[in-house]
Amino acid sequence: MTERIEGHGGVLAVSALRAAGITEMFTLSGGHVFPLYDAAHETVPGTGEPAMRIIDVRHEQSAVFAAEAVAKLQRRPGLAVLTAGPGVTNGISGLTSAYFNASPVLVMGGRAPAFRWGSGSLQEMDHLPLVAPVTKHAATVFATDEIPAAVTGALTTALTPHRGPVFLDLPLEVVFSVAEATAPDAPVVPVVEPDPDEVSKAARLIAAAQRPVIIAGSDVYAGDAVAALREAAEALQVPVFTNGMGRGALPAQHPLAFAKARRTALRGADLVVVIGTPLDFRLGFGDFGAARVVHIVDAPSQRATHVQPAVSPAGDLRLILSALADHAGDREDHAGWIADLRAAEDAAKERDAGEMAAETDPIRPARIYGELRRVLAPDAVTIGDGGDFVSYAGRYLEPSVPGTWLDPGPYGCLGTGMGYAMGARVTYPDRQICVLMGDGAAGFSLMDVESLVRQKLPVVIVVGNNGIWGLEKHPMQAMYGYDVAADLQPELRYDEVVRAMGGAGETVGKAADLGPALQRAFDSGVPYLVNVLTDPGDAYPRSSNLA
Repeated sequence: MTERIEGHGGVLAVSALRAAGITEMFTLSGGHVFPLYDAAHETVPGTGEPAMRIIDVRHEQSAVFAAEAVAKLQRRPGLAVLTAGPGVTNGISGLTSAYFNASPVLVMGGRAPAFRWGSGSLQEMDHLPLVAPVTKHAATVFATDEIPAAVTGALTTALTPHRGPVFLDLPLEVVFSVAEATAPDAPVVPVVEPDPDEVSKAARLIAAAQRPVIIAGSDVYAGDAVAALREAAEALQVPVFTNGMGRGALPAQHPLAFAKARRTALRGADLVVVIGTPLDFRLGFGDFGAARVVHIVDAPSQRATHVQPAVSPAGDLRLILSALADHAGDREDHAGWIADLRAAEDAAKERDAGEMAAETDPIRPARIYGELRRVLAPDAVTIGDGGDFVSYAGRYLEPSVPGTWLDPGPYGCLGTGMGYAMGARVTYPDRQICVLMGDGAAGFSLMDVESLVRQKLPVVIVVGNNGIWGLEKHPMQAMYGYDVAADLQPELRYDEVVRAMGGAGETVGKAADLGPALQRAFDSGVPYLVNVLTDPGDAYPRSSNLA
C-alpha cells in the first residue's frame, strides 16, 4: 500500500528533502518560509533529533554557497532556503556559481501569496525570470499536495549529469496550508551510457599517442570517477594534471601525478585528453597548438562547440574511464615522455621551495603557503576565496586527497569563503578547514564569521593583506601607467573584526612569525583569522595551477 503523509507545506517539503539524504538547511530567517523551519525543527520520532539541522547566516549568498559546498564535498544535493524578494535576489550570485560549477543545489524560496498576486504584497515579485538562466529547472509550486513530487523532481534534475542547481518557490498560502500527499521516494538518477565506438576511438588515440597528457577536472570527483581515472592513467601510462575538485585524484607522490610542469606538457603534447572540465579560458579555450584533443564529458550538452575535438565521448565518467583502462590494443611506450615531464616537475618544485622559504619582509605570499604546507593535514579542506593571493594557492598547495579543494570555479565570484567554510565544517566536523582569503574578498562575507562563532563552527581564515586589488592594480599600471579604484586600506586589522564577533586572531608582519601563528590558529578550536601583511608589489604568479 502506498504510504501517505499529511501536514503543512513545510512538512511535505522536508519529507522529500530527507528522502534525498539532505540533513541540513542553510538559511537567513524570513517569514515567508516559516513552515519549512517548523518542519525542520520537528523531532523525528524515536531519535530525539530534529528532522533537519538549521544553520543560519548573515547574508543569503552565504546560505547558497554553504549549500554548494555540501553538494560539492558530499556529492549529494545541498539546500538553501531563502525568503521572498531580496532573500532570493541576494542568493543569485551563489546560484550562478553553482550553475557554472555543476553543483546540485536546491534553492527553495518564499513567494508572496498567489491569491492576491498583483495587489502589492510585501516582497511581491516573480523570481523565475531572474533565476531561470542560471538553473537547470525553476518553477513555482501552486498546490500544497504537489510539493513532495515537485521537490523530488527538482532534485532528480539537479543530480542528473550534467549536474546543476534548481529552484522552487512556494506562495505563502501554499506552504502554510495543510494537505495529504504520497510519501516521496529518493530521486532515481539515470545513468548516461556513452557511445562505445567513441570510447573505443578515444582509447586508440591515447594508446597511439607518443606524448599524451590527461587534464582531469571537477566532474571526475562529482561523478565518483576518481578510482576509474587512476586505473585508466595507470593502464595507459599517461601523465595526469588536475584542476578544480579533480585536484588530489592522484596523490602528489603518484608517478603519474604532475602539477608544476603543465606548461611544458601542453607545449610538447601531441594529444591532450581533457576529462570532466570545460575547454574554457582556464585551458586556453581548448587551443593546444598542433596537439589533438580528446574531450571526455559527463553529458552531451558539455561537448565543446567552439573547437572540434578528435573525439568527445559523453556519458558516465566511470564507464568511460573503465573502458579506457580495459583497452587491449597496441600502445606506444610513454616512459621517455613521462621522464621528461618529471624532470621539469622536479626543477619547478626546487624553484618553488626557495620561494616558499623566502625570509623577506614584507612577507611574500609564497612564504605563507610554505608555512601552511607544514601545518595542513593531508585531509584538510582548503577553500580559496580571492584573486591574486589565492592564485598562489593553486601553485604551492598540492591536495593529496580528492574532494578537499574548493575554489569559486569559472564564474570567479568572490565571497564564497564563509559559506564554503560552513558547508565544509558541517560535512567534516573533525577535519582542518582552512579559508585562504584576499583582503578584497574579505569585504564580501567576513560578517558571516559571526554565524560561525554563534553556531560553534571553527575554521581558520588566512588573509593575504596587501592593501590592494592586486589582479586589477598591476595590470592597470602596466596598461595605462596609473591605476584607480584599486586600493584598500593598508594593514587593515581584519583580525580585530573577527575578535569583535567572538572569534580570535592576530596580525603577522614578519615571515619568522608565520609558522607559530598558523599553529595557534589550528589549535584554537574557534574561528581564527591570521591577518598576514604581504608585499603589495608581488603580482600573481602567471604559472598558477589554480585552473
